[in-house]
Amino acid sequence: MTLHLSGRLHLRAHLNALIRAYFAERAVLEVETPILSAAGNTEPNIQSFSTTFSGHVDAGSRERWLRTSPEHPLKRLLATGVGDCYELGRVFRNGEAGGRHNPEFTMLEWYRVGWDHHQLMEETIGLVEASLAMVGRRAEVLVEGYRQLFIDELGIDPMHAPIEELRATLHEYNIEPAGLTRDDWLDLIITHKLQPAFPRDRITVIHDYPASQCALAKVRPGDPPMAERFELYLGRYELANGYHELNDATEQRRRFERDNDVRRGRGQHTIPIDERLLEVLDAMPDCAGVALGIERLLMCLVGTDAIADVLTFPFSSA
Repeated sequence: MTLHLSGRLHLRAHLNALIRAYFAERAVLEVETPILSAAGNTEPNIQSFSTTFSGHVDAGSRERWLRTSPEHPLKRLLATGVGDCYELGRVFRNGEAGGRHNPEFTMLEWYRVGWDHHQLMEETIGLVEASLAMVGRRAEVLVEGYRQLFIDELGIDPMHAPIEELRATLHEYNIEPAGLTRDDWLDLIITHKLQPAFPRDRITVIHDYPASQCALAKVRPGDPPMAERFELYLGRYELANGYHELNDATEQRRRFERDNDVRRGRGQHTIPIDERLLEVLDAMPDCAGVALGIERLLMCLVGTDAIADVLTFPFSSA
């Protein structure tokens, strides 16, 4: 379905209103946080925009980073005791422009104090179901563990299969193996083999990932240890990424530094670590958080593969 400009604007406005009503009913506070900050996102696979402040040096660091998500300031708010909160706003990622990506887009991110990732999965499913109902659609729901999904669909145990077996699963794609890690092959199996087969009218939630893919999540001890995180898909589109959030500043610093080590190894610029977040992270309460891409959700609601179909003015004509 292709929408004219007026239709795009009205659909987005209705979705924004639905989101705000959804969280108002649940007493989750809407907040606003800075778009520019002195620290950036160290994640090696995400590139940030930066700019230079020309004012008085007393204002702090001249180099400022446009946020790739509102995560860090939201966590700083949680550490002050603000409680359940969300932000619906613009974020920026450099180098991401094309049919399904726009360098400027809208992200919904929210946190629930005292929850784990399983509780937040259910609330995220509920929001997506409500969004579908807004356009007269319904979807079945499949919730499955990462390990079990690989076993059921491909007969592979992702925790123990040798890397040669992972590579063999993708033999028809002739992927150049140089520099690819075990986690890279697992990601490629999801994007090339599993994700494309997800039915259009199904919400698929994958949870409990290998510990090596912990990102910002807590790791649950066990054999094997598991990262307490989830990803939600509608059809073959990834919409949301959530975590039982890490609140250990020492471990978080180690992960930031590891990210920058990877960046150096790739010849990328290192990113300033968010010291203000680390100062308060130990005080952040146990919580779960999730980020959801609004344009991706709109694309699914409209039934389009082109992000330009749900933007007012795409990057090429902004």
